[in-house]
Amino acid sequence: MGSKMLFAIVPTAIWLLAHLAAEASSKEDVTAARLPHGAAELCDKGNMTANTSSHVQPGSSITLSCQLKPQQYSKQCRIAIFYNSSEQNSSYSSSVSTRFLVHAYGKHMFTCKILCEYGKKLICGIDIDSGNPPDEPRNVSCIQHGTDGYPICTWDKGRLTHINTTYVVQLSNGTDVLYVSEESLDMRFGSLSLSKLNFDSTYTIVVAASNELGSAFSQPLVFTLIDIVKPHPPRFSVEFEHSSATSCTLSWHDEAQAQHCRLRYRPLTRHGWSMVENLNGEKHSLYGLEPYTTYEFQLSCKIHPKRGLWSNWSTYQNRTPEAVPTGVLGVWYRQQDVGSQQQNISLFWKALSKSEARGRILQYTVTFETLDQQSPMAEAHLTTQTSYARVMPRVNYKITVTAENSRGRSPPASMMTDLGIQDLPAPQEVSAIAMGNSSILITWKPPISSTASISGYVVEWADTQRNTRLEPHPAWVKLPASNLSTVIAEHVKDEVCYQISVFALYQDRAGSAASVKGFSSAKAPSAGPQMYTTPHANGILVSWEAIPAQQQRGCITGYHIYLQKRDSQVDPRVYAISSATAQRSLYITDLQPGEHYVLWMTASTAAGEGPWGNSEPICLESAGEWMTVVLTCSIFIFSACICSMPPARKALHSLLTILIPQWQSKAIPDPANATWAKNYTSVKAELRWPSSLFLPSTSTFEEPEPTQVEEAFVKDEVHFSSSGSKGHGDWALESSRGHEEPRYEPLPSPADGELCEQQLPGLYRRMVVEEAMEHTQNIPEYIANPSSSTAPPYLPLGAGTAEDLPELECHALSMFPTTCLMPIFPYEGNLTLDTVKLNCSSFTR
Repeated sequence: MGSKMLFAIVPTAIWLLAHLAAEASSKEDVTAARLPHGAAELCDKGNMTANTSSHVQPGSSITLSCQLKPQQYSKQCRIAIFYNSSEQNSSYSSSVSTRFLVHAYGKHMFTCKILCEYGKKLICGIDIDSGNPPDEPRNVSCIQHGTDGYPICTWDKGRLTHINTTYVVQLSNGTDVLYVSEESLDMRFGSLSLSKLNFDSTYTIVVAASNELGSAFSQPLVFTLIDIVKPHPPRFSVEFEHSSATSCTLSWHDEAQAQHCRLRYRPLTRHGWSMVENLNGEKHSLYGLEPYTTYEFQLSCKIHPKRGLWSNWSTYQNRTPEAVPTGVLGVWYRQQDVGSQQQNISLFWKALSKSEARGRILQYTVTFETLDQQSPMAEAHLTTQTSYARVMPRVNYKITVTAENSRGRSPPASMMTDLGIQDLPAPQEVSAIAMGNSSILITWKPPISSTASISGYVVEWADTQRNTRLEPHPAWVKLPASNLSTVIAEHVKDEVCYQISVFALYQDRAGSAASVKGFSSAKAPSAGPQMYTTPHANGILVSWEAIPAQQQRGCITGYHIYLQKRDSQVDPRVYAISSATAQRSLYITDLQPGEHYVLWMTASTAAGEGPWGNSEPICLESAGEWMTVVLTCSIFIFSACICSMPPARKALHSLLTILIPQWQSKAIPDPANATWAKNYTSVKAELRWPSSLFLPSTSTFEEPEPTQVEEAFVKDEVHFSSSGSKGHGDWALESSRGHEEPRYEPLPSPADGELCEQQLPGLYRRMVVEEAMEHTQNIPEYIANPSSSTAPPYLPLGAGTAEDLPELECHALSMFPTTCLMPIFPYEGNLTLDTVKLNCSSFTR
């Protein structure tokens, strides 16, 4: 068979080669007949020739010539050969030639031109293409998708030819030969679709390539249709048995002739495949699968068991049913006495792994069974959490915890509580070492000698700034008694501080905890603490808040408080506080009273010291100032207390009467007889007051009887106001204390052409007014009617200055304001002083 096939292939290849050679030879014969010595172009004004063909390989040297036809040209004209736009050679004769070395691939354009004074003229031109002869086509293959498709053959063309190259496929079945030209435009790979073939024939295919520089042929490919047919991917399904979660049955449907298949499957969590070869028929069963696990199944088929192509893999995914859990929960607990009759039992356990749970855990069952033989009792509690705490009577218990899914419960995890074990010691020398990469190395030493044996250790850790509502329980791991170190990486982040505790387990009971803070990596804090200062008599209390967790960037190892005198060039005083003391305040006493200081604060981690927080200015009051303030306040409070009692106030008044000089008790001279009052009548510019404010009529009035007025202390200023209690025009002095301060506005009047800014005499700045008022008539007699010519001398309000009062003297204790008291009487008139009676015996100068 092989010799016959070879004898059939060789003549075919020879014939194809001869056919292509004859075709190329015929083209060359036409060119040789026209120009035997190489390529040439014949033009009207001249000819251009090359000593080679129009296609050459890089590195070839060609000679180009240009010959003018007989014409009359001026001797001043010359003929030249150009490559693209670059002149290569020229001559003043009728012909010129030049030699050119081809370096690059592609088309090279040469032209011949005549150059005269009046310009250039094109004579002729020739193109030379540079490329490679075709390589032998390699990797020839044919494939047919499905039994009813068409074969598609492909091959590798080899290196680029850079010139036009033709590929022809010759297909022979031993009796017939078919030639098909390539239609693909791909420069690196060729492809060709053939007509439909049958399964009974053997075919030979040869790929021939040719261009102007040569020809090449591929090795013959011999095949049958069974060898090149690739079946379509099979369609299949997977069914699981409800009674068994570890087995399934696969069924598939494929083309009638593709009955040889293979299967591979795996859980989605794995990379390796389990293979099943040589499957015949359309059904297969698998066993030993993992419950509640999603599997990926893939199936592929082909026509012949030993020949031909496998189909692409078809894929199917499904999850196996649940099964009864097999894992035992790892449980530990802590016990704390609550009074003398009760105890709080806190249980913790890890969730089962997926392979142990064999389904979705729905709930956990916690059972407490008393060990008291006299009154045994058992109670069960359900929870969906991985922890449980309950206050129970203070007795010994057997505690069991189980996990439950839809198919059943796991084996119970049991432990016994023992009230006889007290004061269980903690591990020693616990340390946390930063490992980077979100991991921390925890090491410790066993506890001191104890009567109880150690069954293991528990390490728990939690972010110091965690939200207990979102993370109610810390992460933890249970270790055998032989382990004295572990690397924690679960729920650990870089630049976060963790509180780490190590417990020793005594017969599955947790003893006391040894704690330490740790971190996987740290940086200096990005902010300083917020600081507050509270001054005291002999120092200052400095307190501060914790830096926000996101700005700590690790575990805070300590704080530094800096104290420096303001505008001082001396280095500040530094107070170092270790964070191990959990101290958030410091009392500083060595401060100089009256000296100004500046205080600021920083925090540090293992990576270094952070920036300042806020700064506070400080200055302690001197002792003398404090004593003055305290003494003044004490005297004021004491005086207020004494004066509030009527007997004490009366005794004080009697004492002051004896101690006050005699001149203070003398009567005040009548102001009406004062010299300045008598001389005032000569003043032409009288201040006239509108009388309508006081005088509803022009009737005269009698002087009222004097009425005793109580003593009043005038703080700020004296206001003249009308008392409306009886509807009469009675006027009295009022203190502004306790009343809304009145507004004084000057009233416009033609007579008030110029209102002076008058300061009241000092003698009247503190006074006691004794006035007797009887309302026999509507208006008091001491308010003069401007129509009466017999009015006594009067004191004009708002007139005169302090310099006009030589008999009056201003004192520093004046309680009157120094600004001008503007007149508030909107009527004309004079205020007489002959009936004003003043008693100044109750106040001093």
